[in-house]
Amino acid sequence: MSLSIRSAAADDVATILRFIRELAAYEREPDAVETTEPMLHAALFGATPAAEAIVAERDGAPIGFALFFHTYSTWTGRRGLWLEDLYVTPEARGSGAGGKLLSALAALALDRDCARLEWSVLDWNTPAIDFYRAKGALPQDEWTTQRVTGAALRALPERG
Repeated sequence: MSLSIRSAAADDVATILRFIRELAAYEREPDAVETTEPMLHAALFGATPAAEAIVAERDGAPIGFALFFHTYSTWTGRRGLWLEDLYVTPEARGSGAGGKLLSALAALALDRDCARLEWSVLDWNTPAIDFYRAKGALPQDEWTTQRVTGAALRALPERG
């Protein structure tokens, strides 16, 4: 069994979108994915890409991916990498693909002189939390995520 990590290519968009939908189903939000192939293609390979992705393959077949983008820390004065999604297909879990994806992102962060690699994980997803702890990740319990969407987002500019 040959396990490899590579940068995503434009012809991976359909596979990455399938993985995103599988991840959403796992995270109990199967109907939340609004992304389409053209939207994802533009985000990853358009004139001003919003994100990047890497793909895990076993014997040449895609079994997982990680999608990420740069952040910036005013405190460190350096960029960081934000891991938006990391997903390995159920049948490939335990193969080392998740660890290789995370290691590849860490190497990329170091190559790009990033100060940090960060991500969020659902508090009920204990398999993922255990995996991340085993890799040396530490929780940032003093921070809470805030989000404004939909009608509240549309109303916010008028609220001043």
